[in-house]
Amino acid sequence: MGRGRVELKLIENKINRQVTFAKRRNGLLKKAYELSVLCDAEVALIIFSSKGKLYEYCSSSSMLKTLERYQRNTNSSTSQSSEIVAFDVEDETYQDYLKLKARAEVLQQNNRNLQGEDLGPLSVNELEQLENQLEVSLKQVRSTRTRYMFDHLTELQQKEQLLREANKSLNKKKMDEDKAEIDLQLSWQAGEQRRQQQVDDHRALQLSWQEGEQRRQQQQMDEHKAEMALQWSWQAAEQQRQIAAYNHHINAAASERFFQPLECSPSLQSGLSNASNMMNSAAPVQNLLGFFPGWTL
Repeated sequence: MGRGRVELKLIENKINRQVTFAKRRNGLLKKAYELSVLCDAEVALIIFSSKGKLYEYCSSSSMLKTLERYQRNTNSSTSQSSEIVAFDVEDETYQDYLKLKARAEVLQQNNRNLQGEDLGPLSVNELEQLENQLEVSLKQVRSTRTRYMFDHLTELQQKEQLLREANKSLNKKKMDEDKAEIDLQLSWQAGEQRRQQQVDDHRALQLSWQEGEQRRQQQQMDEHKAEMALQWSWQAAEQQRQIAAYNHHINAAASERFFQPLECSPSLQSGLSNASNMMNSAAPVQNLLGFFPGWTL
């Protein structure tokens, strides 16, 4: 049983790659040597490893001579090869152009068929395939539209959620500001009430002081009136006592038939009003007894 064909691709394992490189390099150098010996050919082989290490073999005495010979031969054949290459490139370009043109015509025809035009030359199977293709395209369009609408709806829901959160935050901030304003207003009202209460208390205290002052003044006036009344009562009692003593003296003198009234009032009180009252009160008694004061004659 023969060995299977080896797939040409890069060996991933580094160790296996190095082992394979060494084996294939040695084999290639051996083949170059055998070719130069068996066929009397001038062979030059240059190999660079993946790490940049140089391996070379030359059947002649000098690698430089072989490279110069190679350079001379390539320069002479460059013009001929360039013409051949240019023709090949033009031919390939024209072939690519024809392929692209044919593909463009096919695509245009398919586009017209999809739009419902030029359906006469098509067979039943082709029409069924076209219908199936339209249905698949329509499903894809609807699916894409539904996905876009769903994505747009999801985006709108996310925006709505963000707006709700922002609105909730603003409402909370506004409520806090309103609460702070209400607290400040209540504090101001409480302070105003305390100030008004202090004013009322001061006014009540002032009124109480005024009432106490009025009561004190009224009490002083009452005491003064009582004192004056007591003094007047005492003066009146003293006058009554003096009048009684004077009347008693007059009555005693009248009983002895010898009485010369004095030109002055026996009252010990000073003042014209008291003396005139006493004289007026004593005059009727003297007139009744028939005596007249000497100052009246």
